[in-house]
Amino acid sequence: MRYEWIDEYLMAKPGATKDLQESWNWQRYHVGGKMFAAICLDENDKPYYINLKLEPMEGESYRAQYEDVIPGYYSNKQHWNSINPDGAVPDEVLKTMLDRSYELVLKGLPKYKQREILGE
Repeated sequence: MRYEWIDEYLMAKPGATKDLQESWNWQRYHVGGKMFAAICLDENDKPYYINLKLEPMEGESYRAQYEDVIPGYYSNKQHWNSINPDGAVPDEVLKTMLDRSYELVLKGLPKYKQREILGE
């Protein structure tokens, strides 16, 4: 995987937790108990997709710009997007997408939970 920094980047977000969904072999990243990203692993634990959530129009825009961004694998294709972990999406663009995914999920939580996670 070309994005070796991704785990450290995601786990640095306030309130981020990680688990392994064993039946799918997905490393899932959550905030407030809700998934905001996943690394889909094959039978050899090699990443084959990075899944993240975006507003529908934003996701369509990234799909139009980058062939390595497709509708969400095994996910709601309107809100989730999959990125080839060995593809050509620039690091800074992927970081922006991951930030947006985290923000979308965080903003969907109750206000008291948002404040608790952000330490406000």
